[in-house]
Amino acid sequence: MAERIIMPKQGLQMTEGFLTKWLKKEGETVKAGEPLFEMETDKLTITIDASAGGTLLKIVHPEGDTVPITETIAWVGEPGEKIPEEGASGETAPAEKEEKEQPETVREVRQTAAAEAAPAGEFYATPRAKMRAEERKLDITKIPPTGPDHMVIERDVLAYEPVKATPLARKEAELAGIPLEGISGSGVRGKIMAEDVRGMLQKEEEPVRIAPEPMTGIRRTIARHMKESLETTAQANHSVQVDMTACIALREAMKASGVKISYNDIVMYCAAKALTEFPMIHVRREGDAILKLPHVHMGMAVATDRGLMVPVIRYADQMRLSELAEKAKDLAGRTKDGTVQLDELSGSTFTVTNLGMYGIDRFVAIINAPESAILAVGAMKKQPVVLPDDTLGIRPMMWLTLTYDHCIIDGAPAAQFLARIRQLLENPMLML
Repeated sequence: MAERIIMPKQGLQMTEGFLTKWLKKEGETVKAGEPLFEMETDKLTITIDASAGGTLLKIVHPEGDTVPITETIAWVGEPGEKIPEEGASGETAPAEKEEKEQPETVREVRQTAAAEAAPAGEFYATPRAKMRAEERKLDITKIPPTGPDHMVIERDVLAYEPVKATPLARKEAELAGIPLEGISGSGVRGKIMAEDVRGMLQKEEEPVRIAPEPMTGIRRTIARHMKESLETTAQANHSVQVDMTACIALREAMKASGVKISYNDIVMYCAAKALTEFPMIHVRREGDAILKLPHVHMGMAVATDRGLMVPVIRYADQMRLSELAEKAKDLAGRTKDGTVQLDELSGSTFTVTNLGMYGIDRFVAIINAPESAILAVGAMKKQPVVLPDDTLGIRPMMWLTLTYDHCIIDGAPAAQFLARIRQLLENPMLML
C-alpha cells in the first residue's frame, strides 16, 4: 500500500513549512532514510529524509508551497500503485472517477447540468475546493459542481476556466501581469490566443507589472519580529565615536602570539563586561515586571543568503577574549552554511550587529525582541580629531549606536553604559 510523506514538525512552535526543493523526481526510486526534500522553517533550511522506501509515485505539493505540518506532500509505493484520495480508503471518489473518464465536451455538459440541478439558494463545497478557489482567486459560487449532493469538489475548481484561453496565452498574460478578462479572443468560440495577449500588450500604456515573489519562512519571521519589536517597545538611541587606536594595537599583539580576533569580537567582549557592571541595562520586560538577567548570552547578527540570523554565544561574560573569538568564528561559519542548530539561534539577552564591513559609518538597529537593547557597530575610518593636548591628529574612529527600550531603561544609565563600552575599547587593559 502506498505510504504518505508528510510535512514534518521541526520545533515546538512550528505550524507550517516552506517546501524549497525536491531531491527526487516522480517515478524515481526512493530509499527509506535517504534525503528526499528540503524545507524551510522560520529559522533554518533543513534536509528531510524519506520515511518510507519505494517509487516516488506523486508529488502533491511542488517546490514553493507553504504546507501545514502533518499534511501529505507526496506518496511513495510500488510502481503503478494507485494513490488513495485524501480522507478515503484508497479508491478514487466515485464522482471524480466518473468525471476523469469523460471527454472534455461531455464534462462541460455534465457541469452545466449539475449547476442547473442545484437547489436554489443552496451551495456546498469541500474545504480543499474552497482553498483551491482562494488560491486561484475564483468565485467558488460560480463553479458548476459535480460532487455528491451538488457539492463543488477540488477537481471542479482545477478544471474551471472562467475565461477560455490557450495555455500559451495564459502563460504570456501571467508573465505580463495583465488579466485575461479584458482581452477579446480571436479563437474558436472566443478563445483567447497568444496573439491576442501580444496585441493587448502593444496597446498597454502602463509599464508591465512584475509579479511579486512570495516571502520565505525566514523572511516572514524577520518581518513579524521587526514589526512586533517596534510596536511593543519605545526605542530610543545614543551614539558615540570611539578611538580604536588601542584596539588595533591589542589585535596586532594577539595576532603576533598566534591568536586571531576581529574588532567585532573585541566589541562583543567589551559589551559583555559592561553589561555585568550595568545590571539595569541587562534586563527583560515580562508584563508589568522587569526581570534582571544573571548571565550574558551574546547575540551576534549574521547576514546569510536566507536572511538575517542571530546565533548566540552563551555565557559570554565568563569567557576570555580568545574563547569568545573562537566561538564567534565557529557560530558565524555554521550559520552561513546552514549547519547551525535551532537551539543555537535562541536565548540571546543582548545583541551586537555590525555593518562596518560594508562601509556603513553609522546606523540605528531595531531591538531583537524580547531583548531590551542592541548595539550597532559602524565602519572604522581614519579621520582628523582634536587630541588631548589640543593638537590635530589622525585617528581610526568608529561609531557605536545603542538602541534601548525606554519603557524600562532610562536615558542616563543607557548613556553611562555606552560610555563605559567606549572607555573599555579605548583602554583595553581595563578589561583584561
